[in-house]
Amino acid sequence: METSGRNRWLNRTVLGIGLASLLSDWSHEIATAIMPAFLATLGAAAVWLGLIEGISDGLSSFAKMGSGYFTDQLRRRKPIAVIGYLLTATGTACIGLATQAWHILLCRAGAWLGRGVRTPVRKALLAGAVTPETYGRAFGFERMMDTCGAIVGPITAMLLLVAFKNNFSRVLLVTLVPGLLAAVAIAVLVKEQERVKVKWISFRARLAALPVSFRHFLVAVGLFGAGDFAHTMLILLATQKLTPQLGQAKAAGVAVTLYVLHNVLYAGFAFVAGWLADHFNKRVVLAGGYALGAATMAVLVFAPMNLPVLVLVFVMAGIFVATEEAVEDALAAELVDKEHHGMGFGMLATVNGVGDFLSSIVVGVLWTVAGTPVAFAYSLVLFIAGAWLVWKWR
Repeated sequence: METSGRNRWLNRTVLGIGLASLLSDWSHEIATAIMPAFLATLGAAAVWLGLIEGISDGLSSFAKMGSGYFTDQLRRRKPIAVIGYLLTATGTACIGLATQAWHILLCRAGAWLGRGVRTPVRKALLAGAVTPETYGRAFGFERMMDTCGAIVGPITAMLLLVAFKNNFSRVLLVTLVPGLLAAVAIAVLVKEQERVKVKWISFRARLAALPVSFRHFLVAVGLFGAGDFAHTMLILLATQKLTPQLGQAKAAGVAVTLYVLHNVLYAGFAFVAGWLADHFNKRVVLAGGYALGAATMAVLVFAPMNLPVLVLVFVMAGIFVATEEAVEDALAAELVDKEHHGMGFGMLATVNGVGDFLSSIVVGVLWTVAGTPVAFAYSLVLFIAGAWLVWKWR
């Protein structure tokens, strides 16, 4: 891609990656929105949701690390991204064939393996398509498009459930359509920059080549991530808390609506957070996002779980996760040299993935064994520690 193309941050590659993110998220958010209810029909406990999300994220994290290391040594990264999107699409659709909770675990894990393969590649392609001065806007735009898919996904799920008379399997098979279109968007629209592949060195040597400042940054990210459970668990929380007042069917509908609200805030604030990161100190913006996450957990621990409080929780959660994801990526792109972006983004995604693995499982187990206040207090402590480390880090 020519330099003039890179100076226009909203170029063909950024648009193609954003469109792929929208379509892919549309696909797997249909599955995400109905998965708690689907599990309930199979008689699965809350701990199964934590296991499914945690194990899938853990597997994805190792795929991200391997993909980041491997693709830095390739002259062309784009084919790996296309393969990753195809794996995610097929794995998500296969959930519709499940008859037991462990079937869902296998399908979700396969889909998230593809997601892990594609993530550092997509981020490296995106960073290579723009200038460092516009990293925040480019990554914020991609997060915004991704989350637009997360808005459309649950709405589509609700409409399809009505159309297919609550046939979960048929709804899940429909996810194959936007999932495959995402792979097409990468293949057709993304124009990869000509690059010289990095000379082969061992994984350990490549890791050592990453800047010390970046490794310090990963410590704070990992600490925060260890408490940052999958927000699908908020759908389950809202369903459980509202069922005594509204009944199970209406409570589930309200919970999915709240998740749509969460994703609207996520989409709307992702670009805003990216813009703030381009114009102000990225560290301060990220610390603010982490602090908002801590405030969200405090509400979950100490406030009564009625409908107005749940609305506030979903709003705050949408804003803090938008800030977290957009600014972490922009800061990582700034700290690591371009030739090592694959490895850098792979390590960032791996640290986040390991955190997701731990947090979703721990929160799921604590929820089942000791109740929601204890589960969310665990996240509160880690969020405060992560925010403090980012604030103090130079």
